[in-house]
Amino acid sequence: MYAQFGGAPAGTAVGAAQATIAALTVSIGTAGLAAAARRPGLLAQVDQHAAAVRDSLDGDRRPLTLAALAGYAEGVRAAALEHGWSPPTGPVDWSAPDWPLTRLLAVCALARPTCAPA
Repeated sequence: MYAQFGGAPAGTAVGAAQATIAALTVSIGTAGLAAAARRPGLLAQVDQHAAAVRDSLDGDRRPLTLAALAGYAEGVRAAALEHGWSPPTGPVDWSAPDWPLTRLLAVCALARPTCAPA
């Protein structure tokens, strides 16, 4: 179950998207983005993945929304799980994160600006 985030009513599409992004941020985003700030190589990887996510979601033509980012993250996670990936259960070694983890971290990076209070 995801924690409620941002004040949207539970059970709405907006609330579900906010909850997905909040859970992703708590599980990997906060630590991963802090690690990227200290590791230029990781930051470059996250930037490349973020550009690919933005391109995939047509983010150059329309604003990225939490709903689009949450759906994308859920799709990445589901596909990775289908192919044998296991999400981290403890602290992550950010010196060599795998592709799904880096892609999900990129989603967190893209979601940051859209999480600002209205």
